Amino acid sequence: MHNALLIAELSLREAARKRLVTVLLMLSALFVGFFLFGIYKLDSALDARAVNAGLDGRSTTGAANLPLMYATALGMYLVFFLGVMMSVLSTVGAVSGDIENGVLQSVIARPVSRAQLVLGRWLGFAVVNMLYMALLSAALLGGIWAITGYLPPEPLPAVGLILLSVALLTALTVLGSTLFTTLANGIGVFVLYGLGFMGGILSFIGTLSDNATLGTLGRVANIVMPTNSLWLGASYHLQSPLMLEAARVTRGANPFFGSEPASPALVAWAAALAVLAVSGGMWRLSRRDL
Repeated sequence: MHNALLIAELSLREAARKRLVTVLLMLSALFVGFFLFGIYKLDSALDARAVNAGLDGRSTTGAANLPLMYATALGMYLVFFLGVMMSVLSTVGAVSGDIENGVLQSVIARPVSRAQLVLGRWLGFAVVNMLYMALLSAALLGGIWAITGYLPPEPLPAVGLILLSVALLTALTVLGSTLFTTLANGIGVFVLYGLGFMGGILSFIGTLSDNATLGTLGRVANIVMPTNSLWLGASYHLQSPLMLEAARVTRGANPFFGSEPASPALVAWAAALAVLAVSGGMWRLSRRDL
């Protein structure tokens, strides 16, 4: 385990040195600033609308604040998507890059097993990616609260589910890095993420059209790749009771936000899948001919 933690530390340093991570952090800061400026303008417009209606003010949880509530939830969806990009792009060459550059041969010549290398890679990049997501979520939600006084009902469970999806994507990317080249791995993980998103769309269409086949296909896709289901569960905690009631009345006519919390079985499966992916990567590299 000591060797795995050492590899994790080296992975943290490697991630900090990557120009990709630096660029992504700069773009994320621009995104947060741009989004919060839009929130400020929206809040000002809603205040002006309340004054014109002869009201003393507006409740942060009332119908007059619905545009701000939806904007907050949409902002967190964008944060989730940035987390997906970070998870894949920062980890895509975790093992395959070392193999292609000939670095891995010199590493495994030391008292570090291949399994410890994979575990350390996942731990290091998972810490980086989850820290990035936590900071970005805190910056966005904290900024919205500072500007408007509004905070989603349960932000901590929502962020926790997003962090779980990031850990899962990082694990799957590390697994792919032991199986494929860097380019093929990146394409494959994005296709898997797309499969999960497609599952949400199919479930949404199946619900609206009362089509059991589409609903079943959507559920199967979400089981195979549960990242979208984790987001829908997270979005439940970001919505006010008024938003949830509207979603139930319209039968969940919004594929981006969920009207039900994530089930314990889904959370357990996502965590187990991450463990299986890391374990599979450890097993594969241990038996791979370099």
